[in-house]
Amino acid sequence: MFAQISHYSNGTIPRRLSIMQYEPLMDDSNPEPDNFLREFYIPDYILLPNSEGEVLPHVPRCPVIVFINSKSGGQLGGALLITYRSLLNKNQVFDLLEEAPDDVLRRLYLNLEKLKLNGDELAPKIQERLRIIVAGGDGTVSWLLGVVSDLKLSQPPPIAPLPLGTGNNIPFAFGWGKKNPGTDHHFVESFLRQVIEAKEMKIDSWHLLMRMRAPKQGFCEPIPPLELPHCMHAFRQISLTDTPNMEDYHTFRGGFWNYFSMGMDAQVSYAFHSGRKLHPDKFKNQLVNQITYLKIVCRQGWFCAYPFYPSSRNIAQLAKVKFMKKNGEWQDLHISRSIRSIVCLNLPSFSGGLNPWGTPSTKKKLNRELTPPYVDDGLLEIVGFKDAWHGLVLLCPNGHGTRLAQAHRIRFEFHKGSVDHAYMRIDGEPWKQPLPVDDDTVVVEISHHGQLTMLATPKCIAKSVHDQLMPTNHDVDGEDRGEDDDSVGEEQRKFGAADTFKIPHEVDISHLF
Repeated sequence: MFAQISHYSNGTIPRRLSIMQYEPLMDDSNPEPDNFLREFYIPDYILLPNSEGEVLPHVPRCPVIVFINSKSGGQLGGALLITYRSLLNKNQVFDLLEEAPDDVLRRLYLNLEKLKLNGDELAPKIQERLRIIVAGGDGTVSWLLGVVSDLKLSQPPPIAPLPLGTGNNIPFAFGWGKKNPGTDHHFVESFLRQVIEAKEMKIDSWHLLMRMRAPKQGFCEPIPPLELPHCMHAFRQISLTDTPNMEDYHTFRGGFWNYFSMGMDAQVSYAFHSGRKLHPDKFKNQLVNQITYLKIVCRQGWFCAYPFYPSSRNIAQLAKVKFMKKNGEWQDLHISRSIRSIVCLNLPSFSGGLNPWGTPSTKKKLNRELTPPYVDDGLLEIVGFKDAWHGLVLLCPNGHGTRLAQAHRIRFEFHKGSVDHAYMRIDGEPWKQPLPVDDDTVVVEISHHGQLTMLATPKCIAKSVHDQLMPTNHDVDGEDRGEDDDSVGEEQRKFGAADTFKIPHEVDISHLF
């Protein structure tokens, strides 16, 4: 039957008929292997506006839209694209280097609404059951999450991430693994089986707002040599000719779902990404990439003390940090001068799947009001690291970084200092941030933005506040280790669909201008 449907999509297309005129060919609860792929199939008339309908005797249990970054995973992305298009309707599988996901989803949902108004019986079932597969690194997954967030869909589809990057922290957190996948038919069908069986899970999303003064000379979109991640973009620019605002500031906005980090870890990541951008042919193997990353860690001084590597200042020298709990007020965050990297973490997966927060003991919970790292509690876990030796503590049972705070909002203020830049990273994408050269301030503020839905497998390590099986009050830490004092066009690479992005109502941005 699936072969027959595929023939329709490539050739003659009969007039649309009611799906209620047909009986299912088999029991929906246990599809036979030969007919399994029809559970994911979406006909052309749903995908392509103004095309004619197909005779579908079966309503798919799990219709999917597949987005693949063909550049991710060396040659794996391109090979996966070919395999998915050979197994499903080729028009439901998209290369992100050819078409932006916001364009695809906007077109699809507009067509679904038109079909529902015309009485089509399949369209509402497709919309209700639709799921998204996104194959790429953490940056690609974040891009899709941003699109779904920004489009404000009435029924946002849950997302299954297929790991094609170097770290793959987001897929790992939800049980999809962190190793690059196979690309043959057997692997794809196995992955689709996991998708149809996966459970839905809510996760928090976070809004990031950054303000900085524009340079006195030169053109800036963005400010050279600043190359921001695709999830961040300028949304207000004040020129020198604007008399009410002579200060000439630029403000950028973006979002993340896993983490924002600053310091040595971001510096290493920046060096890695810069090398991969210059020599992409040398970064096609995941194991080779990880070895290269380790070499950069050693060269950058992540294992060495500050006097030998003055560029890696501690966080206290770089910024003043404030945080806010739910329904609270801004508080100063005390950060030891030994801390050289700070991570604001939403998911329990960082640096290739490690959990920097762990699970606080009963004592820590009572004395400091610290909780386990839930992904839907509206709180970020703020963790500090002194060096790579400190980071290796994460490899030990119950190891964790220096727990600094849990926050609903956090703000970094960078003033004129002894260095002219800092390294930052958001969901795996780093950049080199210029710092003030006069009596100015660069502000980075993070606030809770809402929630989206992910798909999780039984191997999921992320925990929900609604998960009744999650332990919350027993001593997990024992002794607290480590806690002593410590390409698509650029116009499309935004925080999802940039034109529809909304700043959270509770965020007051007046102080940024």
